[in-house]
Amino acid sequence: MRGTIALALALSLLGCASEAEERARRPATARSAQTSGDERPEQNNRCDADAPDREVSEYDTSGDDWPDVRKVFLTIGSGRLSRLVLICREADLNGDGTKDVVRFYSDEGRPIREEADRDFDGQMDEITFFERGRIVRQELDTDGDGRVDAKIFFEDGQPLRAERDTAGRSTADTWRPNRWEYYEAGRVIRVGVDLDGDGRVDRWDRDAEWMRRQDEERRRREAEEAAAAEEAAGGGDGEGEDA
Repeated sequence: MRGTIALALALSLLGCASEAEERARRPATARSAQTSGDERPEQNNRCDADAPDREVSEYDTSGDDWPDVRKVFLTIGSGRLSRLVLICREADLNGDGTKDVVRFYSDEGRPIREEADRDFDGQMDEITFFERGRIVRQELDTDGDGRVDAKIFFEDGQPLRAERDTAGRSTADTWRPNRWEYYEAGRVIRVGVDLDGDGRVDRWDRDAEWMRRQDEERRRREAEEAAAAEEAAGGGDGEGEDA
C-alpha cells in the first residue's frame, strides 16, 4: 500500500515538473503582461487571455517556429452583433523569448499605453502614454537604474518639450528635473539648466542657427507685408487720380 502511494506521489511530482518545464520553454510573448511588475494592474489585466470574453492570436513573424507576436482581443456584444476589439499586443523583437514591447488598448481599440525594452536587458525602460489614441508623453529610464530620468511631452504627435534629471535627484514620489528642452519641428531650440539644484533655470542655451533663420524669416515676412501694403496704398491713389 505504501509503495503504491509513493509511486503515485512520484508520478504526480514528475508531471508537475514536466508542466513547469514546458511553461518555461514557452515564449514570453505568450505570457500575461502581469509579469512585467507594472504598477497599473487594471491595464496589465488586458493581456490576460484567461479572462472572460477573451480571444488570443499568436504569430511567428521571424520564421523560427516560435510565436513572437501575441494579440489579445475582447469580445464586445453578443450573438450576431458581437465583435472583437484588440486590447493587448505583445512582441518579442529580438527572438530571445522575452517580450520587448507591450501595448495596451481601450475597449474602443485605441492605444492607451505602451511599455518597451529598447536595450533588451529584460527591463522595460520606455513607457509611452496616449490620449484619444495620440501620443502625449514618454517616460524613459536612459541609464538602466530602474528609475525614470527623462520625460518628453508631445503635441499633435511632435515633441514639444522634455524634462530630464541628469543629476539623479528624483525619487519614485518626487520628480526633480534639472534640464529642460524645448522643440520646434522636432529640433531642440532652447535648453535650460538648473546648476545649483533649486529647481530654477540658471543658464539658457539657444540654437543660434535656428534663431538666425527665424530672424531672417521674420524680416522676409515683414518686407513682404510692407511691400503689399505699399502696393495697396499706391493702387488706391491711382484710382483716385483717374476719377
